[in-house]
Amino acid sequence: MLVEDDRDISELVKNHLEQENFTVLTVFNGEKALALLQKNEVDLILLDLMLPKLSGIDFLKQVRTTSLIPVLIISAKGSDIDKALGLGFGADDYISKPFSMLELTARVHAAIRRATQYRSSENVSTSTILHFMELSLDLNTFSAIVKGKTVQLTSKEFHILKLFMTNQSRVFTKEQIYHFIWEDDYYGNENVINVHIRRLRGKIEVDPSNPQYIRTVWGIGYKLGE
Repeated sequence: MLVEDDRDISELVKNHLEQENFTVLTVFNGEKALALLQKNEVDLILLDLMLPKLSGIDFLKQVRTTSLIPVLIISAKGSDIDKALGLGFGADDYISKPFSMLELTARVHAAIRRATQYRSSENVSTSTILHFMELSLDLNTFSAIVKGKTVQLTSKEFHILKLFMTNQSRVFTKEQIYHFIWEDDYYGNENVINVHIRRLRGKIEVDPSNPQYIRTVWGIGYKLGE
């Protein structure tokens, strides 16, 4: 689903993605996008932030109440604040206008591939739980358990935490995290990493300002625990 009110951009993106063998449902405002999403099964949402009737952020907030469908923000609002806001409400990635069709196609393929792997792994019948201190990660339910309390994670949050918990002694740079989780080249997208780490800490840490699980290694990156 492509939610973009600029019809010229919408047509350009639609034509290109159709040449890449995608089926593209185009929508030009947030309200209609919500209505169509209830009637159509889609694999990915390409979302502009500046939409009539219902903003892209408000649309995203409503989508995230019921779905973990991957959302890629495409917007001319390129400031870090806008990117953090969009990602903070559950977007998986962003690409700033103007963008190349080559980069857009690569991001779309990567997002759908990750979502497909995420869904297929839900069918694993063997219970697998990772443990660290009072934190557990259930690989079947994609949830964290902190001091006996279950916390639901987004796809990105789950895979970031899984990366740390399966490499408990390793320090990861932001570039490495982006490479492993987004499976894409790193273009200095520090804000993407920062937002997801902050949201993950908010879910699993007793005091996110003094994290005990996901520690910052200044000048390098992040690691699990001490």
